Amino acid sequence: MPTQLPSPEHLIDRLAAQIKPHIHADCALVGIHTGGVWIMDALAERLGAEIPRGVLDIAFYRDDFSRIGLHPETKPSHLPFDVEDRRILLIDDVLYTGRTIRAAMNLLFDYGRPAAIELAVLVDRGGRELPVCPDYVGLKLDLPADEHISLEKNETEGLYFVMKGMD
Repeated sequence: MPTQLPSPEHLIDRLAAQIKPHIHADCALVGIHTGGVWIMDALAERLGAEIPRGVLDIAFYRDDFSRIGLHPETKPSHLPFDVEDRRILLIDDVLYTGRTIRAAMNLLFDYGRPAAIELAVLVDRGGRELPVCPDYVGLKLDLPADEHISLEKNETEGLYFVMKGMD
C-alpha cells in the first residue's frame, strides 16, 4: 500500500484526461450515489461540455440487501434523459468486488437499453468477485481484503480518502 495517495482532485484530473477524447454527443454521465456522484460532478466541470447527468442509488439492487437492510440515506435514482440507445459513462469512487457495478447496470437496464456502458472509477483496489473491468481508472491499488479505502467529503477539506484496516 502506498504511504501517500495522490489527492482525489489529482485523480479526477487524470480521469478527465482519459475520458475527454471519448465523449460524444450521445453520452451521458451517471454517478453511483454517493461518491460516484461527487466524482461525476467534478468530471463534468473538467470536461466542459453540457453532458446530461444522472444519479443512481442502488440500495434496492444490492445482492446483500436482505442481510444489511435499507441504508438510512437511500435516495431515489434520477435519470433526466432517455437511456435507450445512449452511451452511458457509469462513475463510481472505489471498485472492489464488482457487485456495486452489477447492481448499477441492473438498475440502468430498468430505464432502457443503453447503446454501451463504460465504467470510470477513481480507485480500483482489486479483489474482484465478478468479471467487472473499468475503462477509465484514476489509481490502481492492490489492497489486501482486510484493508479498505473510501472517499469522503466535507466542507473544509473537500474530497479526501480514508484508509481503514479491518480488525
